[in-house]
Amino acid sequence: MHQKLRVHLEKIVKLEDDEFEFIFSHFIEKQYKKHQFLIQEGDPVKYHYFIMSGLLKLVYMDENAREHIVSFAMEDWWESDFMAYYTQSPSTMSLICLEDTEVLCLTLENYRKLCDSSPKMQRFFLEKANFGFLGAQRRIISLLTSSAKDRYEQLLKLYPVLMQRVPKSQLAAYLGVSRETLSRF
Repeated sequence: MHQKLRVHLEKIVKLEDDEFEFIFSHFIEKQYKKHQFLIQEGDPVKYHYFIMSGLLKLVYMDENAREHIVSFAMEDWWESDFMAYYTQSPSTMSLICLEDTEVLCLTLENYRKLCDSSPKMQRFFLEKANFGFLGAQRRIISLLTSSAKDRYEQLLKLYPVLMQRVPKSQLAAYLGVSRETLSRF
């Protein structure tokens, strides 16, 4: 467990052993089963999650109880309801396991401690946030300007492993198409 996080962090910042041990001491290890919720709509969001193994989906339920898949998250990714996490307000989304999942959890207090005490971690989280913003913008632009088939091809190109791990009905919901339309692609 330790090593996966270290390898991930060192893609952006190089760490000495004592620096990494200090960083790792701020995380909590947790395991969840398939279909289990990490976050439920309306609950407080305690953690920012680093996925060690498994697969998650972040969903928003509209007023008609229609599920909208905001994102998928797999190994080496970070996920949470970030609005609720950073503002410490009730969650507007749910985070659900699509597979048995192991995560490292970071409280907001510990996130702030790491950023305050480690310029390297401050840089790491800034880089991750920037890449997250870029991904979100790419998804918004794709939803606004691309056909369903183009969105499918873009997903296949960017994240081919999702095609084997995510049920077709979930992929269709993420792309905003019916299961039948996805099958035609």
